[in-house]
Amino acid sequence: MLDICRELCQVPWSLQPAPELRKESNSTDLLLQQRDRQPSGATHGPSRVMEAIWLYQFRLIVIGDSTVGKSCLIRRFTEGRFAQVSDPTVGVDFFSRLVEIEPGKRIKLQIWDTAGQERFRSITRAYYRNSVGGLLLFDITNRRSFQNVHDWLEEARSHVQPHSIVFMLVGHKCDLEAQRQVTRQEAEKLAGAYGMRYIETSARDAINVEHAFTELTRDIFALVRSGDITIQEGWEGVKSGFVPNVVHSSEEVTKSDRRCLC
Repeated sequence: MLDICRELCQVPWSLQPAPELRKESNSTDLLLQQRDRQPSGATHGPSRVMEAIWLYQFRLIVIGDSTVGKSCLIRRFTEGRFAQVSDPTVGVDFFSRLVEIEPGKRIKLQIWDTAGQERFRSITRAYYRNSVGGLLLFDITNRRSFQNVHDWLEEARSHVQPHSIVFMLVGHKCDLEAQRQVTRQEAEKLAGAYGMRYIETSARDAINVEHAFTELTRDIFALVRSGDITIQEGWEGVKSGFVPNVVHSSEEVTKSDRRCLC
């Protein structure tokens, strides 16, 4: 007996969860396998499981000239922070976040941050086709970036076929009012000519950042609900989400005669 105890004491031990606990942990990991970036202060624990439940996934693309603040705007929205120094985007970068557009209705956003430099345009063009929505940014202190809005729209529309993108025009860096080179009136006029909403934002001061993404998401959701935008095989713009035991609409409810066998 003493020899057995000596042998046991020499064997390294590691604590392993019971099989039932491992099984439960695996199911939770599956639910959270694509955890979304949240602004600072996001909660952890059981609420993280609920964040994986969403009605639809929308893929958005953010375009505009270099240095208009695309990356800063996205990071403010997805991470809740502003970087004073931001490295230029090389090619395309990816972010994601959940948005609650109505009580109990969540949409998962996949956001593609594109490079504004001409040498990367051949890369970014490939991402237009699989996007359902987009933010087109210009810098209100840089008139040239506003003049290039038309070129960005034409490029997007030529590469998105046979689909279409719901765009919102965004005048960024509105905190620099003293340096403004583009008036709100002329920006609103241009947006109206192309059938877009217009909004002014500031990533530094967190002005209208949440509002811009949320309103664009609501616009797309309304088009999906009306049937103007549909889920299509092979297209990544809109995907059906994960909503267990939830019926999306009354049309999906089928009545059947059931008798209680108890």
